[in-house]
Amino acid sequence: MESYASGNPDSRFSPFGFSRLSLFFAILLLATGGYFLFWGLGYIQGERPMLFVMATLFGLFMAFNIGGNDVANSFGTSVGAGTLTVQQALVVAAIFEVSGALIAGGEVTSTIRSGIVDLGGIQVAPTDFVYIMMSALIAAALWLLFASHKGFPVSTTHSIIGAIVGASLTLGVLMSGTDTALGLVQWGQVGQIAISWVLSPALGGLGSYLLYSLIKRHILSYNDDAKRELDEIREQKREHRQLHKARFERLSEIQKISYTQAMARDMQTINDGDFDTQELESEYYRDMQSIEAKRREVHSHRALEAWVPMVAAIGAMVIVAMLLFKGLTNVNLGLSTLHNYLIMGMIGAAVWMATFIFAKTLKGESLDRSTFLMFSWMQVFTASGFAFSHGSNDIANAIGPFVAILDVLRTGGIQGEASIPPLAMLAFGVALIAGLWFIGKEVIQTVGHNLTKIHPASGFSAELAAAAVVMLASILGLPVSSTHILIGAVLGIGLVNRQTNWKLMRPIALAWVITLPAAALLAALAFVALRTLWG
Repeated sequence: MESYASGNPDSRFSPFGFSRLSLFFAILLLATGGYFLFWGLGYIQGERPMLFVMATLFGLFMAFNIGGNDVANSFGTSVGAGTLTVQQALVVAAIFEVSGALIAGGEVTSTIRSGIVDLGGIQVAPTDFVYIMMSALIAAALWLLFASHKGFPVSTTHSIIGAIVGASLTLGVLMSGTDTALGLVQWGQVGQIAISWVLSPALGGLGSYLLYSLIKRHILSYNDDAKRELDEIREQKREHRQLHKARFERLSEIQKISYTQAMARDMQTINDGDFDTQELESEYYRDMQSIEAKRREVHSHRALEAWVPMVAAIGAMVIVAMLLFKGLTNVNLGLSTLHNYLIMGMIGAAVWMATFIFAKTLKGESLDRSTFLMFSWMQVFTASGFAFSHGSNDIANAIGPFVAILDVLRTGGIQGEASIPPLAMLAFGVALIAGLWFIGKEVIQTVGHNLTKIHPASGFSAELAAAAVVMLASILGLPVSSTHILIGAVLGIGLVNRQTNWKLMRPIALAWVITLPAAALLAALAFVALRTLWG
């Protein structure tokens, strides 16, 4: 597995038209989008076809930018740690993000008629509702595109919320004046978003700081001490060989022959196994066996065998919990809370056993390589779980407003909920992955390298801590952003290692604060333009 830092990052992201993979994703995106347009015109029964085409393009563009920012943010730690190359991250994202969207993305979605903006306070014409959703999609997408270009990981949820607020306020002002329009906004929820700017990174940072500190103390520091002792023992062996060689050269020819025969017999004894050191005839092998006994007493792989399986089991249970209680909430599995806990326990036990056996098989490998391999596999597991949960939940930021438009065009009215065509999920899922490939490199560079140095153990800690905080926040109903939590988790790693790039964090934090008003302003402009263009 190759580190992202080992070469020119641009070499992994070929420009449009210069890479077969780029060409493949461009064709795939055009093909799925084109087929969906063809299918969708029949689905809406020919009502307002140009509006439908524009809405589809806006929706796919939004999904594309979610991939370039949010998905890139999720996989930044894996790529930065050298666990996955960008191409490998792309494959994992393609499988788990699209699977999450199709399997657990839900069959219906809220049309966002009431929420942070209560549109029930005014008489909204179906066409104006369509313009609000279209404005929100294009405005949020443009803001995400700008943020991705700058390498700033921002919240796609905050982007779409801000855009919906901006477009809705504009309609309210045009219909009823400023006072009535401001009354449509649930300002308490806006306040919660403001709280999340501080709460999310703080919780993510605290979680990763505590977890990585424990891993560093009980596993990485133990490994460093063991490696230092092994290096000293290796040096003793080298000195012993040199000393023996010098002594051997001073022997007479007859003594050399006799000593060589004794060494040959000792070697045979050692190869046969089950011997006592006193049985050895040569001083060379007796001393070498004493040094070898010191090496065995080090127990260099003890931390990998004792602590890593336990950490892996806890991590597996957290990821499974995130999937059961968050990622699969839209799938009616018929499982009770007890069933979910039993599933978590069984998977945790299975992962503990598998990781322990894996650690045993790595005893012949160097300590550094063994540690890298174990945490790399664990990080791939956490990244995959994150991707599935992300695909099942956050794609709603693009598919929700779009399906609301689709339902209005099909039925002519505004419903409380709208069904999601599976083909729409597929098309938007493809757009998500294409966005990761084409415009995700800057965000990956920020998360994986520029904020702090990441390796598999720290990357795993950041991802697992973020998953645990997302789960805990969901249970407690705290207003948090998964994007901000993961960035906070990366900062927590930097605090442990004392190498956090606070200079870069300042513009990122500013981008978080600006997201809501920037998306709102863009949406207001887009709404006026759409309403003027189509009346």
